[in-house]
Amino acid sequence: MIYKCVFFFFRAEEESSTLRILVATDCHLGYLEKDEVRRFDSFDTFEEICSLAVLNKVDFILLGGDLFHENKPSTSTLVKSMEIIRRYCLNDRKVQFQVVSDQSSCLKNRFGRVNFEDPNLNIGLPVFTIHGTHDGPAGVDGMSTIDILSACNFVNYFGKVDAGSSDGCQISVCPILIKKGTTSVALYGLGNIRDQNLSRMLQTPHKIEWIKAESEDDWFNLFVLHQKRHAKWLGSSTTNGINEQLLPHFLDLVIWGHEHECLTDPQEVPGTGFHIIQPGSSVTTSLSNAEAKQKNVVLLEIKGRQYRQTNIPLKSVRPFGYAEVGHFQSLLHISLHNQSGVEPNNEASLYAHLDEIVSNLIDKTSTSGSEPNLPLVRVKVDYSGFSTIIPQRFGQKYVGKVANPNDILLFSRSIQKNRARENTDGSEQLEPNDLDQQTIEELIAQSNLKMQILDKNDLDSALHDFVNKDDSTAFHSCLDKNIDAEKKKLTSAAEDFRAGEDILLQLDQCMQERMNESSLTSKERSEPTSSSQSLPTNALSAFQELKCSPTEEQDGHESDELIETSDEELSQLAPQKRPAPVDGGSASTRRRKTDLTSFYRPMSKNDGDGAKKDKAPVAGRLLYSPGQIQVAVLKS
Repeated sequence: MIYKCVFFFFRAEEESSTLRILVATDCHLGYLEKDEVRRFDSFDTFEEICSLAVLNKVDFILLGGDLFHENKPSTSTLVKSMEIIRRYCLNDRKVQFQVVSDQSSCLKNRFGRVNFEDPNLNIGLPVFTIHGTHDGPAGVDGMSTIDILSACNFVNYFGKVDAGSSDGCQISVCPILIKKGTTSVALYGLGNIRDQNLSRMLQTPHKIEWIKAESEDDWFNLFVLHQKRHAKWLGSSTTNGINEQLLPHFLDLVIWGHEHECLTDPQEVPGTGFHIIQPGSSVTTSLSNAEAKQKNVVLLEIKGRQYRQTNIPLKSVRPFGYAEVGHFQSLLHISLHNQSGVEPNNEASLYAHLDEIVSNLIDKTSTSGSEPNLPLVRVKVDYSGFSTIIPQRFGQKYVGKVANPNDILLFSRSIQKNRARENTDGSEQLEPNDLDQQTIEELIAQSNLKMQILDKNDLDSALHDFVNKDDSTAFHSCLDKNIDAEKKKLTSAAEDFRAGEDILLQLDQCMQERMNESSLTSKERSEPTSSSQSLPTNALSAFQELKCSPTEEQDGHESDELIETSDEELSQLAPQKRPAPVDGGSASTRRRKTDLTSFYRPMSKNDGDGAKKDKAPVAGRLLYSPGQIQVAVLKS
């Protein structure tokens, strides 16, 4: 009896320090919501995921992006999603972990805290999520449907950064520090960013700041992102996804979203020390071989610096059968040339052969029950050297037997053998279907656009948002963003120019004060003649007399322009004891009139030789430009 009590004590202590997380990615809520057969597939699977979280008593659900299939889903999709979250996540169950970091720096909501700390709501099952490619922020304000759920306090939205598209952009990745007993987890998140931009930022030092916990050795570093994964066999281009080697090596585990193929077994990245888990999508959106595998979610258990993952199959996913027929280099594929009874120009023989393959796939994927779930079937056919048949007409036989009768068959041609065809003159001509397919973004990247205001990367991002996210304001936002950037540059230059003018005003005030002090000093002295070192007492009046030159008096108006005179001209004009001419000089030496202006004391007719000896010095002329200030003092 004593041994049993000790066993249960240690087991309870272990449970209190084990953080349990249910991980799922790419739920795509609202996918094919107008299809009569498949409209509820995404909602049924998402509800199963939430029920598995409750059944396994997890601490929270972690979603790796693409919770919604569209950036602006329909009202019906939004209502169904909120109903499921409310049914499973709002309850009186006590949350067993704490968030000890600055929540306002990593959670993108105006409340600045996790939803289960809100006293107005009873959150028993928290949901943490980042955004993906389909439900990412868009528009002028950069909002998405995830922001709506976050404002309602249904989910905890993190990993949202404004990465921009310019080379000067920098981002900070701040973790959510979670503690449960003796287990400490630093949860990093990074929502979807254009692959080209993120790959370039990861390769550039100091572009991404990874904020770490104070004692790094005590924290389990978990990172979730939603990006295209680098395909090594396609080269090292930045448009070819994110290379795992570029991620920081202090991480312990990476949850990779966006890729729909289910690869739940941890994969170690050589030379980095961390593992990658790719849960894949929970609903079939592309009828490909990668999505024909069993769909799973991952139960992740973390204790200290160790983790354990358990794959949980999803039973509500619609069964999917896939086959390829033709000249494909694989043992799983069957060549039409090797099939008996299939003739190249006989459509009936090809129809009978494909009908047999489809029937076998339906038998393998059929389910039992009162309401059987119609399977998905896809047969990829290489018809090189054979005639084709109409896929829609072929699928009419399977209405009510499969969920996708109109797109069962996918015809393609062998690239190796039918790359080009010879003309009668011996030249080669490419087939239209064999041309390399390129996206508009790649064409823009290859074009040599010499734009001075619009950034090419910003224009590329705007095109992506306009096409993939149905953002009608994408180009307008791109234009406003680049115009604002140019305005800031001009404003900064204007501020530097105004700083020079402020210096001029300060010098002007200083000289005026010195002139006033000189006037008061000359009045207090008993001698009528002031010192040769003092400024003239009537400097301001002398300056006003100087404003009108003889030429201006003849014209009958005052000029608003002054002449900036060089040092050589000043040395020639000084002995003449006369003001500088206003109309003289070239246009390049003219300057705008300011409060601080040079002046000469005019020579009176009654001045004799004694006046020449006791002549007051002439004040200096201020020569300035936006870059420098020069003061030239003319002495008699």
